[in-house]
Amino acid sequence: MDARRFLGLGALVLTLVLLPAAAIRLYLTDGGYHMVREYQVKDDRVRYYSLERSEWEEIPLELVDLKRTEAETRRREEEARVEREAVAVEDRVEREQKREVARVPEQAGPYLIQGGELIALKQAESKVVSNKRRNLLRVITPIPIVAGKSTVELDGETSAFAVTSASPEFYFRLAREETFGVLRLKPNKGARIVQTWSIVPVTKEIIEEHLETEIFRQQVDEGLYKIWPKKPLEPGEYAVIEYTPGKANIQVWDFAWRPAGVGPAKKTPETRRK
Repeated sequence: MDARRFLGLGALVLTLVLLPAAAIRLYLTDGGYHMVREYQVKDDRVRYYSLERSEWEEIPLELVDLKRTEAETRRREEEARVEREAVAVEDRVEREQKREVARVPEQAGPYLIQGGELIALKQAESKVVSNKRRNLLRVITPIPIVAGKSTVELDGETSAFAVTSASPEFYFRLAREETFGVLRLKPNKGARIVQTWSIVPVTKEIIEEHLETEIFRQQVDEGLYKIWPKKPLEPGEYAVIEYTPGKANIQVWDFAWRPAGVGPAKKTPETRRK
């Protein structure tokens, strides 16, 4: 390639890169245009500041497609306004989220977002029921595992705490990287079933079955997630859980959704105010 032509192309690319975002296309009636910073119509002349030559120039008004120029200028100004507003909204949401995240305690577990407050859910005491034997389920501490079917249960048919919305939102801080989610609990006589375990003979492998509620998960910080159901909850008993598949270390925080006037009165666990 001829060196002068190469340098010319380089200059063209440099010119395009250096053009400011506010550059205006001053369209001509012959289909061409000038890149200008601004322009003024004076009688039968158009005076403009050329970005190519960095100086003021003039051109006869009859050679300028003023209607097209003004239409595109209005369009670009509207696009710039919309973009500025979108950025401002995004910045505001990010600032608000950072302020709220800073309020979430360092202690692991779920925190219900309700009425401008964060409510720490109380961890429930889970039990493994197998062959009519009830074993207290403790995190990490091994428990007797019997081949066959077992259930992880909570005592009582209803939770002591009820949320006030069918679409509750929680912050959930994990103690470690584990599986977590929201389950619907199955009613049982005098209890609620969290999971059913199928325990494989010899290997003692645990296969968990449960009624999982579909949720959105948004990571907002290291080990901290915001979670909420994809669809409004149906009235019933629920729990936020954290567990390692195949291991007997499930943790449960139960709650209920009861529309107004249905079921027991709501009891509130520890509340953290602003």
